[in-house]
Amino acid sequence: MNLIVRLLFLLLTSSRRSRLHVLDTCVTPFRVWLNDLDVLMHMNNGRYFTILDLARVDLMMRSGLWRQLKAQGWYPVVTLETMRFHRSLELNDRYNVETRVIGWDEKHIFLEQGFVRDGVQVALAIVRARFLKRSGGVVTTAELMQLSDVTQDSPALPEWVARWSEADGGMTFQ
Repeated sequence: MNLIVRLLFLLLTSSRRSRLHVLDTCVTPFRVWLNDLDVLMHMNNGRYFTILDLARVDLMMRSGLWRQLKAQGWYPVVTLETMRFHRSLELNDRYNVETRVIGWDEKHIFLEQGFVRDGVQVALAIVRARFLKRSGGVVTTAELMQLSDVTQDSPALPEWVARWSEADGGMTFQ
């Protein structure tokens, strides 16, 4: 239930926060709630991934992409993600999730999402996603970039991210 509350709050506040381009860094504020904690009294590892979902929604809402995706009948799916934890988040800690697109290939969008508390990175995730059509089939990155008014080429992905993605065999939803 708390994630529904967070999602509703995010949907209400996104429209009042600054507009972004889809390639801008989106900073989404959060706080650690009691039901985010595990038995060791720090934020549960699985909760980090759920919070990432909300931060990606914030980027899509604030960039206007969400509305465009809905109109096209397209939706995002995560196909691969990894996270490195540096520090713990504890009850009532305020933190931001900083989300930015770091590149793309013909099939996927790659995002970096960092958890930052008091200017210090707590955890860092890399997420590989693609978009599907509700009518069936996949959205090419070229179609997505055209919808987003992105005309530039992808920045070079960090070498380890490219290897990580390739090691997965590039498996995708069809």
